[in-house]
Amino acid sequence: MIKINLLAEGKRPAAVRKSKASAVNLDGKDVSLWMLLLGALLGGIAIAVSWWILNYELKTKVEEVRVAQAEVDALANVIKEVEDYKAKKTELERKIGIINDLKLNQRGPVRVMDHVSRALPELLWMDRLKMNATTIEVEGRAFNTNAVANFIENLDKVPEFDEPTLQDTQEQPGGVYKFTINFTYSFTPRLPEAGAAASTPGSGGAAGTQPAATSPTSG
Repeated sequence: MIKINLLAEGKRPAAVRKSKASAVNLDGKDVSLWMLLLGALLGGIAIAVSWWILNYELKTKVEEVRVAQAEVDALANVIKEVEDYKAKKTELERKIGIINDLKLNQRGPVRVMDHVSRALPELLWMDRLKMNATTIEVEGRAFNTNAVANFIENLDKVPEFDEPTLQDTQEQPGGVYKFTINFTYSFTPRLPEAGAAASTPGSGGAAGTQPAATSPTSG
């Protein structure tokens, strides 16, 4: 005899439906979990990308600062070289100036003595010549006053000499006149006066005027 449990068969669909509902609920929890994990992953990726961008920008700025500092260091070296060059140039110009001054000072007295000696007329000689930075004092003796006048005239023709001044004239025993002449000088030649003689002191002043100076010898 065969028995069929119809009651059990009737309850089976409910159990199946219950298992299906449980499966659906479990699938919903899995989706939420996956969404949460996906959000966390995306957030981590975003943070990593932001960190990488900031780190890249930081490295870029550091490199720019390094390049700028290198340029500043290079410019500092150039500026130092320029300053050293200027200092050396200034020192060289100072030394050249000193050398030129020494040459001028060495040449000056020689030129003065040359001009004064060429301006000496006959019957006149120097006893002393005193020279400083700008002035010259000449002491001498002459046999007559015309020789002294000729000497002053010859000195006045020298472009480097200003007009001489007769400071003192004293007649001494034997018909000799002692004189003192002062004048200033500069090696920047002064312009010749209008109508001045074109001859040099040595050619016409000393030799050419001798007849006028020698005629009154009895003075």
